[in-house]
Amino acid sequence: MHVMWRSRLASTAAALSCRRLVSSSSFVFSSQFSRCAHRLTTHYTIHPRHDDSRWKDVDMERVADETDVLIVGGGPAGMAAAIRVKQLAAESGMDVRVCLLEKAAETGGHILSGAVLEPRALQELIPDWKEKGAPLNTPVTKDKFDFLTEKRRIPLPILPGLPMNNHGNYIVRLGHVVQWLGEQAEEMGVEIYTGIPASEILYDKNGAVKGVATADVGIAKDGSPKATFERGMELHSKVTLFAEGCRGFLAKQLFRKFGLQDNCQEQPYGIGIKELWSIDPSKHHPGQVEHTAGWPLDRHTYGGSFLYHLNEGEPIVSVGFVVGLDYSNPFLSPFKEFQRFKTHPSVRSTLEGGQRLSYGARALNEGGFQSIPKLVFPGGALIGCSPGFMNMPKIKGTHTAMKSGMLAAESVIEAIATSNGDESKALVLSSYEPKLQSSWLYEELKSIRNIRPAFNTPLGLYGGILYTGLVYYVLRGKEPWTLKHHVPDSDSLKPAAESKPIEYPRPDGKVSFDLLSSVALSGTNHESDQPAHLTLKNDSVPIDHNLAVYDGPEQRFCPAGVYEFVPTDDGQGQRLQINAQNCVHCKTCDIKDPTQNINWVVPEPGGGPAYNGM
Repeated sequence: MHVMWRSRLASTAAALSCRRLVSSSSFVFSSQFSRCAHRLTTHYTIHPRHDDSRWKDVDMERVADETDVLIVGGGPAGMAAAIRVKQLAAESGMDVRVCLLEKAAETGGHILSGAVLEPRALQELIPDWKEKGAPLNTPVTKDKFDFLTEKRRIPLPILPGLPMNNHGNYIVRLGHVVQWLGEQAEEMGVEIYTGIPASEILYDKNGAVKGVATADVGIAKDGSPKATFERGMELHSKVTLFAEGCRGFLAKQLFRKFGLQDNCQEQPYGIGIKELWSIDPSKHHPGQVEHTAGWPLDRHTYGGSFLYHLNEGEPIVSVGFVVGLDYSNPFLSPFKEFQRFKTHPSVRSTLEGGQRLSYGARALNEGGFQSIPKLVFPGGALIGCSPGFMNMPKIKGTHTAMKSGMLAAESVIEAIATSNGDESKALVLSSYEPKLQSSWLYEELKSIRNIRPAFNTPLGLYGGILYTGLVYYVLRGKEPWTLKHHVPDSDSLKPAAESKPIEYPRPDGKVSFDLLSSVALSGTNHESDQPAHLTLKNDSVPIDHNLAVYDGPEQRFCPAGVYEFVPTDDGQGQRLQINAQNCVHCKTCDIKDPTQNINWVVPEPGGGPAYNGM
C-alpha cells in the first residue's frame, strides 16, 4: 500500500506539472463545449458525467486498497486521533494500520487559528511534549480585554475563572504545532498523505461507510477529461474518522444521510481573518494577549479582535478579527471591518512601521454545546471542528478538538478488539459519545453554553458582556436554563432596501490594505484550467435573487475576492464572475449564501492556501 500510494502521488504530481501543456484538450469535444461554455458551474457534482457524452469512453475504474483506520483531515483532531490509536494499539499488542489524508500540500498548510493554546489535551496525549520540542514557545504573561469606541479603549476586568483568562496557556503558530504533531504521528507509524483531498464517501451494500475516494485529476474547466485525466483512488477502512474542520465537505453529506443534526440546534458560525506582522521591537511584548469587543461593529453584530505577541526570535504579532456570520446587513464586509479595526489609534500605534507577513481566513463553529450533532454512524464518526467543539467565549477549539479525537481513538481500539476480525458488519463506535459526555470536554462546553446566545438578545453586545460578567461568573454554567440559537446564518440577512450601506475608508497601505494584495500573502493557488470548486446549484440565482434582493452579498462576505459582479458583454446588465483560484478554503460562502445555492467542494490536489504557521 505504502509503495502504491507513493507511486500514485508521483503520478499525480506529474499530471499537475504538465497541465498547461495540454490545455488544448479542453476543446476536443467542441460541440459539447459550446453547450457548456456559458455555465458558471461545470463540476460533475452538479452536471453528472453519465449525462455527458465526453466521458462515454473514459475508464472510470479506481484502484482500491485497505487500511484499519482512515482519518480524513490532518488538523489537531485528526493528528491527535492518529497518535492515540497508535499508542493504544501498542499498549494492547495490536497491529493497527492508520492512514491519514490531508488536502494541503504540506502538513499544516491549511491550518489557520489565532492562536492561544490551552495545553490540557496535549499534556494528556504527549506528557513529555516539552522534551520532544513541541513549538509552544510563548507562555502567556499578560491578559488584556478592552471595549473599543472609535477613538478610545476602555479596559474591562478579567477575573479568575472567566473564559478570557489565559493563565497557563501558550501563544502558538498552530500550523507549526500541527506539523510537529504530524512528525510524532509518523514516528509511531501513521501513514500521512498530503496533497490528497478526499472527494467522495464510499458505502457498503448496507449503507455503512467503508472509506473514501480521493479526487480525480486532469479535468478541464469546461468539465471535460484532459489527456492527463487520472482517476482518484479508493481507500477502504474498518472505521473512518472525519476531521475535515469547520463545515467539512464530506461531513455535510454525513449530516444529511444519517440525520446527525436532527436533534441538535442550528450551528452558528463566524469568520476569522488574520494577519501576521513583524513590528518594531520596542513595541513588542512577548506573551501579551489582547482581545477587544465593540468598535468597529455595532452592538447587534457579534465579533471582536485579537492581538497576540509571539516569542519566535523576531518581533512577530498575530492580529485578527472575528465576525459572527449571523450579521444582518448585506453591505457588511468582514474583511473591510478588519482593515478598519487596525486603524484604531491603539492598534495603529502597534502596527505602524511594521511589515505584514501573511494573511488568511477561516470559518469557525460558534454553536458549542447546543449544536453538537450525533457523532457516530455505521463505519465511522465525526471529530474536531467537523461537528464543532469550539469554546467560543474562550476563542479556543484546539484542545477540545484534540480531546474529541483522542476519545474517538479509544473507541476505535475497543471496537476493533471486540470485532474478533469479523468484517461482515461495519464497526460502530458505540462508546465514543458516552466517553465524550463523561469527559471534561463536555463539561466545559456545557458550562459556557449560554454565553454566545446571550449576545442575540435585544441588548446585543451589552447583553452578552453582562451575562458573562454576572450570571456566568456567579453560577459558572450551573444555571437551570439553556438559551437557544436562532435561525441559520444564511437566513439572517435583511434585504438591501431595508439596510444601510456602509462606507469604508480607503486602505492607507500602511496598516490597512486592499483585498487582492492581502490574498497574495496567503500563498493561495489553484490550477486555473479545472472546474470551479465553488459550485452553484443554479447559475441564475446570484443575479436573479442575491443581487436583486441583497445587492450581491457574496462580493462582500468572501474574504478572498472569489465572487465578483462584472458587466455583461453587451453592457446591459451584470453577471457573476467566480475567481476560484483566489479561494482560501474558508467556507464562508457555503455558510452565508442566503439561498444556500453555493456548495463548496474539494478542488484538484495541490489547491488552496500555503500557510506557514498561521
